[in-house]
Amino acid sequence: MRKLIYLMAALLLLSPVIAEAELSADELPATSTWYFHVDFKEMRSSDAGRRLYQWLDEEAFQEIRDETGVDFRKEVDELTAYSLQDAGPVIVLQGPISQDSKDKVMAIAAASGDIKPHKASGKSYFFFSGNDEHDHDSDSGDINIEFEDDEAYFSLALKDKIIITSSKEQMGYMLGNGGRIDAQRNHRDALFVLSAERNLLQAGADTKNFAGNGDWDSNILRNTRQLALLVADVKGKIAIDAQLLATEPEMADSLASIARGLISLASFSDDMEPEVAELLRNTKVAVKDSMLSVSLAMDPEALVSMLED
Repeated sequence: MRKLIYLMAALLLLSPVIAEAELSADELPATSTWYFHVDFKEMRSSDAGRRLYQWLDEEAFQEIRDETGVDFRKEVDELTAYSLQDAGPVIVLQGPISQDSKDKVMAIAAASGDIKPHKASGKSYFFFSGNDEHDHDSDSGDINIEFEDDEAYFSLALKDKIIITSSKEQMGYMLGNGGRIDAQRNHRDALFVLSAERNLLQAGADTKNFAGNGDWDSNILRNTRQLALLVADVKGKIAIDAQLLATEPEMADSLASIARGLISLASFSDDMEPEVAELLRNTKVAVKDSMLSVSLAMDPEALVSMLED
């Protein structure tokens, strides 16, 4: 089971950095504390995204392919994950996943711990209890996606989906609703979702999840209620947009000043690579009410080069 969620961990660590397949606000549960959505199909077919996908394949997917038999190049089109308040994470892999790969997933689960069969809405699912001994480091500074006590529920019953949940109730709802949880529209505290015509990656979080959490504990995040990230293909460039919802409009103005100052200092540093300095000088910072927006666009090769350094 831990191998199945390895990709999620890898992408979350890397991310700080079909329009119909995008994640919309209507598909995000209202009580989500964080979410993450990657459109691998768009990434593989996009001029800008293809180079990024190649790097991800070399850094993460090859190991998953070797260990689980699930081939992301052929079988996984999307990954969606989110964590619900007081309920833990839900992960959905979607694509033309072969029966052979599903059999391998079952074999890995059986070899890694105990599995017990259940049913909901006439569909099979399994309770998994792992026997791996590993260190749960709550001060690592990363969003915690581990399932409590290495226990989780998973199902291979829905067509073209693998579903992993933290609770029996979550799994029952997902199976009864075709692998989706309908959002509550206009929920006061719902996370906002950024979108573009050719989305590659979408992510967001309630910043209370980062409070006092290692490297994430900063003045900017302490004065921010929510943050959202979008990576998209825009005219052959990798466009990166980040939005931070500040605690109040005055704080958004202050954060914008800090961001502009940091960008200016870095972009004119003698130690900065010329390409990176030029990128920073072209980074746009804007404020509207309590919302701070930071946007930039870069060549895919330049992005991969920065990730590899």
